[in-house]
Amino acid sequence: MAETQAGQGRWLTRNLVVLSGVSFLQDAASELLYPILPLYLTVVLGAPPALVGLIEGVAEGTAAVTKLGTGILGDRFRRRPLIGAGYGLAALGKVLIALAGAWPMVLAGRVVDRLGKGVRGAPRDALLVVDVPEPARGRAFGLHRAADTLGAVVGPLLGLAGYELLDHRIQPLLAIAVVPAVLSVALVAAVRERSSGVRRLGRPEVVRGVRNLPRRYWRVVAVLTVFSLVNFPDALLLLRLNEIGFSVTEVIAAYVTYNMVYAVASYPAGLLADRLRRPQVFAVGLVFFAVGYLGLGLVHSHVLGWLVLGAYGLFAACTDGVGKAWISALAGPAHQGTAQGVFQGLSGMGVLLAGVWAGLLWGGDGQFPLLLSGCVAGLIALALLVGAMIRPTARTGRPRDGGDDVAEHA
Repeated sequence: MAETQAGQGRWLTRNLVVLSGVSFLQDAASELLYPILPLYLTVVLGAPPALVGLIEGVAEGTAAVTKLGTGILGDRFRRRPLIGAGYGLAALGKVLIALAGAWPMVLAGRVVDRLGKGVRGAPRDALLVVDVPEPARGRAFGLHRAADTLGAVVGPLLGLAGYELLDHRIQPLLAIAVVPAVLSVALVAAVRERSSGVRRLGRPEVVRGVRNLPRRYWRVVAVLTVFSLVNFPDALLLLRLNEIGFSVTEVIAAYVTYNMVYAVASYPAGLLADRLRRPQVFAVGLVFFAVGYLGLGLVHSHVLGWLVLGAYGLFAACTDGVGKAWISALAGPAHQGTAQGVFQGLSGMGVLLAGVWAGLLWGGDGQFPLLLSGCVAGLIALALLVGAMIRPTARTGRPRDGGDDVAEHA
């Protein structure tokens, strides 16, 4: 019994704890800015509303493209310096925003911030699973996402409280956001990486690493990338809440509620994904996505809108960390960074394209893109669930994620 408990406890590694703390601090800084940045751009700096979308689009596109390359670099070089550089760039981006006197500097700050996100993401997720047994990676990523999202709860609350305490002055809040960002960079120093744990791949080996990722990996990535094309940025969901009558304060409070649900449910979802098939848990998350999008497209009640956004938080909990755990099981130890980088990069570009088409078709109330995305997500969820049911179990007990290739049937 003691041996079993020891084996179950090995997944909670030092790096998992440290990187969870790093993500908490950085997300608290980022999400402190997120709700107030559009107001700062339009009201304080006088930028047109269309420029807000342009800045966010360029920033997120930068992050998506960067992830494709840094995942490969993480398999060729040591990962901790890349992680530190990524969080350092994010902190620098927040400094630039705090010092901005015109919108071009805000654009530069957001690009540098998101560049940092692209640099750190895949190497961090690859290092996070080192020494974590494959059957426990769902709960490991779930814990990390819970800590990260808890920062997304604390950040907006600090921003809202500061906004009131500072007599609605935004500039001091931008400076406050720099503090947790810098602390997150300092905490990266506590990350440990064994030199023997990194295989220094040569350039030809890196190319072969991308090409030789197994077919099951590419099938899963293809399905998840298709989904990302209907998963538009959350800013549009908050816009929908405003359109059905939510005040600015209510929108921020609803966003905090969404993040609270996401944070609380992330670890249980990861634990469930370690006991069931990960595609099944991911599919359940897509069901919650469909409920969230269809609900927001149809309801006009404040109470129902709040409840629907809470259900949408369960989507994020059941897909974000679970998806990363699923991907990590489809690639060998030498190519974890490459696998995560390609997956996250393609998904990020899909979300960017989703934001473009949804914005163009938004119209006066956003009903059409919301309903269309909800229906498509529901169909993908059904395909994943059917594929999981008809695929035979490879062995008794929980099937290997190597056998979780339900995209083969999708």
